Amino acid sequence: MPDSTRDDLTAAPRMSGGPLPRFDTPLVPRNSISGRALVAVVAIMTFLASLTTGAVILVSGAASEWQADVAREVTIQVVPAPGRDLDAIVDKAAAVARAFPGIGDVRAYSKEESSKLLEPWLGSGLSLDQLPVPRLIVVKVAPDATPDIPQLRKKLAEQAPGAVLDDHRGWVDRMRAMANTAIAAGAGILILMIAATILSVTFATRGAMATNKTVIEVLHFVGAKNGFIAGHFQRHFLLLGLQGGAIGGGSAIVLFALASAISRLFAGTAGGDQTTAMFGSFSIGISGYIAVLGQIVLIAAVTAMTSRQTVNRTLEMID
Repeated sequence: MPDSTRDDLTAAPRMSGGPLPRFDTPLVPRNSISGRALVAVVAIMTFLASLTTGAVILVSGAASEWQADVAREVTIQVVPAPGRDLDAIVDKAAAVARAFPGIGDVRAYSKEESSKLLEPWLGSGLSLDQLPVPRLIVVKVAPDATPDIPQLRKKLAEQAPGAVLDDHRGWVDRMRAMANTAIAAGAGILILMIAATILSVTFATRGAMATNKTVIEVLHFVGAKNGFIAGHFQRHFLLLGLQGGAIGGGSAIVLFALASAISRLFAGTAGGDQTTAMFGSFSIGISGYIAVLGQIVLIAAVTAMTSRQTVNRTLEMID
């Protein structure tokens, strides 16, 4: 074929303003082995990411409930000492607490009740008469009230010497630190999951481009813009990301729903109550399910954008 004729044929698509021809077969094969493998990888990543998000929500919610419960309750301890009338001091401390603004309920434990609190650690059947077992007074804060704890502590020191107020500040700080650590760890795991997904999509895109290298070079040679070629890959990998994300995220949603149903089934039993006290009802709530759905969309978007960026960088190297 003469050179002039070949030039006319190759230049025609560039000069014509009409749309590029449609393909009977997709530029990127839909059911390739690499595509199915990528769907499996995205599904696993989304499932693990959703489990991490759900675990963070459960731990954070349980820690918030623990902090609220602990913050609504303080303890007064009266330690035995020579010459100290424990019963009189306990009664006086309880009276001071009841009269203090913002206090809802006050309960003074008897000597026998205070001793029973040590049975989980010391066992039953022991005589604790010779041990300086402190007497406890449990003080509950009234709803929607914020009592002045330092002022209460000062009044107890003045009117009931030997009574020590513990507002459990150390426990609250520890639970807050635990919740923050869980959130930070969850965020770190999610970042690693997204990074692994980006790497997997990058390799899959390069593999797909290598498989269709001849077609891509011809399209590029006859004037197809980079955006046209990248768009095919973007749509292809967007569908793969949605498919894998739906599988992984849907599996996580089913798992959380089953865990919540099982938790409700065993509610009222000793083991169920203990588990609920530690981890809540295993329900991530509407916000948790929305977060999982958001992760599915995020993973699909990351998959599509990563594919497009990889194609654009590769085509720029051809230019």
